[in-house]
Amino acid sequence: MTVFDELAETDGDDEFRAWVSKVIDAKQKIVDFVASRRPGITYGAFDSYLKGSFNLSLVVKFDDGGPKAVIRFPKPGHTSRDLRDEKVRNEVQVLEFLSEKTTIPVPRVSSWGTTEDSPQQLGPFMIMDFVDGTSLETLLKQPTGSERDEVILATDVDDTKLDYVYEQLAGYMLQLSQLDFISIGALSKDPITNEWNVSGRPLTYNMNELATVVSSYPTEGWPTTPFLSTEKYLHHLADAHILHFRVQRNLAESRADAEKRFIARHKFKGLISRYCMGDNGPFKLYCDDLQPTNMLADPDTLRITAVLDWEFTNAMPAQFAYDPPWWLLLLGPDMWLEKHSMEEFVTRYEPRLEQFLRAVQRVEGKADLGGTGSQRLSARMRESWETKGFWFDYGIRKSFDVDAVYWNVLCEDGDERVEGEMERQMQEVVDGKMEQLKAYDAECKVRFS
Repeated sequence: MTVFDELAETDGDDEFRAWVSKVIDAKQKIVDFVASRRPGITYGAFDSYLKGSFNLSLVVKFDDGGPKAVIRFPKPGHTSRDLRDEKVRNEVQVLEFLSEKTTIPVPRVSSWGTTEDSPQQLGPFMIMDFVDGTSLETLLKQPTGSERDEVILATDVDDTKLDYVYEQLAGYMLQLSQLDFISIGALSKDPITNEWNVSGRPLTYNMNELATVVSSYPTEGWPTTPFLSTEKYLHHLADAHILHFRVQRNLAESRADAEKRFIARHKFKGLISRYCMGDNGPFKLYCDDLQPTNMLADPDTLRITAVLDWEFTNAMPAQFAYDPPWWLLLLGPDMWLEKHSMEEFVTRYEPRLEQFLRAVQRVEGKADLGGTGSQRLSARMRESWETKGFWFDYGIRKSFDVDAVYWNVLCEDGDERVEGEMERQMQEVVDGKMEQLKAYDAECKVRFS
């Protein structure tokens, strides 16, 4: 079960609301700022807001009839203040790289800057061309009665239409899988040689979650440079899961729950030697948040017009790029495990996986790739699913879901307990977790009563 820190979430929501008030007050100044960054003399007018999980955008239209522009800010409280400039800088670099090296439709960035450069010091920003389209998720999902209903792939979706969507996405993933890097981390372009390399630490979706929904999460231990080894990076991620368990006061609701989470996270770390592939690279470009909700498409043809939100994209272990998409049912595996069952997920997922792999094979055929069949992306994806590498990679990236992945999928007979010194250590940690929970509940009672 995914458990966030309600106190940290409330602090984040309060911070965001205070910031939004400043945005509303400065709306015309923001519009003027966008217009000033446009060639020629033109006047802008506010058109609309676009709201996302981590970003808030303002759409601006112009009096000369030219195309609209979008200025996008990371949302304080939902994006860690300490990470905002880095997040935007990384995404700008990735978008430029993708526009140079792939045919993936990404928005053109016309201007960007840090908090210091922004209007009213509202935060780092990107100004991009506005792209028409409807969320691909909206076009594929089962009709819902309200925004709170689960978003699941429609059971009666037309296979021909889905094949067309899958072929487009397979083409994007194939291109990403063919781009090699010598280390794990954030991309940058050398201003002198114009060559692309990995020069910064990997900044991930999971890091932002830990920094925003766990009170006082210690970020000083985060990496400051790229990684050169898959194994070392996976150990770093596993250690972050263990630290998260120790730090978040309300992560376990009982002694039994705390014991299960302790066992899951330590046993998960022990699986690294089994699932680690290609320790020294090459590494591949991987986006934590590449999914239909972040894609726009023509509602009539389903042609994808833009792939958005690349802020948590890094050169990563190749095995991440070789996993089949986790979003084939739209609703993620974590939510299936929490609200439904493993059996129901597999029953629904595997037919779509086969359909997607056929799309990958068609794209591979058109690309006339060299190499043996086992080296093809379609074969690697199938192997990932069959060996449960898919689940290991999913869990190692997600501190809030690693427990469910371990107990539902990766735990084998004999791995349900710890013994000896580890068992003694567990009881000591669990005692501490119960004291943490008591203090957390008392603080919540005071704050929310």
